[in-house]
Formats: sequence, C-alpha cells, structure tokens
Amino acid sequence: MDAGLSRREIAKRLAAIGEDLDSIDAVLITHEHTDHTCGLPALIKHGSCVRNIPVYVTHGTPTFIDWCESTPACESFQAGCAFSIGDFDIRSFTVPHDAVNPVGYTLEAEGIRVAIATDLGYITDSLRVHLRGVNLLLLESNHDLEMLRVGPYPWSVKQRVMSRRGHLSNEVAAEFIRHDLDSTVSTLILGHISEHNNHPELVRNMGFKALDGRALFTKLVVADPRLPSEVFCY
Repeated sequence: MDAGLSRREIAKRLAAIGEDLDSIDAVLITHEHTDHTCGLPALIKHGSCVRNIPVYVTHGTPTFIDWCESTPACESFQAGCAFSIGDFDIRSFTVPHDAVNPVGYTLEAEGIRVAIATDLGYITDSLRVHLRGVNLLLLESNHDLEMLRVGPYPWSVKQRVMSRRGHLSNEVAAEFIRHDLDSTVSTLILGHISEHNNHPELVRNMGFKALDGRALFTKLVVADPRLPSEVFCY
C-alpha cells in the first residue's frame, strides 16, 4: 500500500516480519504525492532490471508520478471500482484531497475487512458508508489545530492542510470516532501524523477520550511516523 519509503527501508521492514521484496505481488497507490510514491521507482526497478510488479493507480495519476525513466505497465482504474488481487477483494473509494484522483481502499480476505483512509480533508457521507463493517481501520489524525496555527509552515500551506482538500485534524478524527466508528472495528490505528504539527501522545489522548463511553471493544494504536507498527493478526 503506497511506497513512500526508500527501497532499502521497505526491504528492512519486510525483513523484520520475515518477508522480502520478492514477496510483493502488487502495489496499490492512493495518490501521486511524493510521501506516498517516492520509493516506487526503485521498488519496481533494481539496477537495470524492471521487476514485474503490478502497480494499481487511478486514471490520471501515473502522469504525475516521477518514475525516473522506469515507468511500469500500470493497472489503471476508475475511483470507486472494485477488483481482486489473489485472495483479496479490493474496493476503492474517493477521498477529498488536493491530488489528481485520490482514493482510499478496503481489502477483504477470509472474512476479515481492512480499511485505509488517510489524506482527506473531511469525512464525506460516502466515506462513512465505506468504513462500515471493517475489522481494522487506519484513519488519518494528521494535525493538532493549535500546533498547526503556531507552527513553522507558511500560511498558504497551513490553509491547504486545514482545507476540505487537505488533512484530517485530531478534532475531526475524534468526532468521527465518537459518532460514526462502527462497532465492528476491533483495531483502530490513527496515523499519518505530522511530525511538525502533532504529537503521538496528543493523538493517543484524543483517541482514548473519543472512545470513552462508546462501550466498544476497540484496540487503539497510534502509528508513530518514524517507526514501523506492530503486526496485526486475525
């Protein structure tokens, strides 16, 4: 899912869980921004050899990815489409973000359903529908509004982040958890945390407060932006 790390770092993290680069069957891309695609050219090309890894992207997105002269044969699809890769049934859904054709995904196999929803400016009604019935949810909790306002970013960037095509704040993520998080979610991962405008402990405290009173048996995990998470098994 995306390739925003270097090839070496991806290989290192795969090795830590007993896997390697040759075990990758496909790469799903959410959108073209470099923090999601910068490692993709090296991932599909090692030395002079272009590896035959299918790259799934929405229509229009490949044009805006810097392939470093290693453009693969992409599997392009329309946002909202469903398709299968091996044992996984995958459904894409549109998210509001300042990219060409950005999407999130749900993946289902053997009765377990996982959803990834990051890089979105607000929670749409259709997104609420797509996030129902999932067992594990990775949801963006990108920034603390006050830290963003007084932080180092130029005002134009701050406006972009706070816009309806920017990123979810801790406050908006908490509102979703309080009112819309499905009882099927046994693991909630809050991620895509800004290193300049947020802090994992702020996200953790917000998450626990939002879950308080919901009477849900939901495990809360905060994904540190610098470290790999634990492995989740079902």
